[in-house]
Amino acid sequence: MRVLLALLALFALSACGLSPMYAGGGSAAVPQGLAAVDVPAIPGQSGWLVRNALTDRLGAAGNTTPAYRLDVRLDDSLEALGVLNDDTISRERRILRARYQLIDIASGEVLLDAAAGSDAGIDVVSSEYATIAAEQKALENLALELAEQMATQVSLALRNRATAQP
Repeated sequence: MRVLLALLALFALSACGLSPMYAGGGSAAVPQGLAAVDVPAIPGQSGWLVRNALTDRLGAAGNTTPAYRLDVRLDDSLEALGVLNDDTISRERRILRARYQLIDIASGEVLLDAAAGSDAGIDVVSSEYATIAAEQKALENLALELAEQMATQVSLALRNRATAQP
């Protein structure tokens, strides 16, 4: 009975039109496209963190001639969220937003124009060192989150482009 249910579920999934994004392994269109994405330097510490996370996610190890360029502009802000009666800050919010474009280098065509963002709450404690460490860790986590969001959107754009081409 279980085998029959598993077979029915398998046929139902194949009939719904879902297809794996990375079908075909490393030689498929999406992984090859991701490896051909060049991410230029992004200014600032947050830019350095996001660029490194993006190159890890995209698999851009410099083995492929770049066919695409991912231009990224970041907005990194830290704002007071909780203020006590004595005007001291008890909580902060770190916000990291990205505006990015995936550009076909050969034609100059913009394949993707999107935004990504995330934020994190930080407790401000009596130790200045602990607060600075928490702010830094929040920035590192936000950079990873943004890179993941951007890599997903770039993958989808490349998959759509590969399926649209004859």
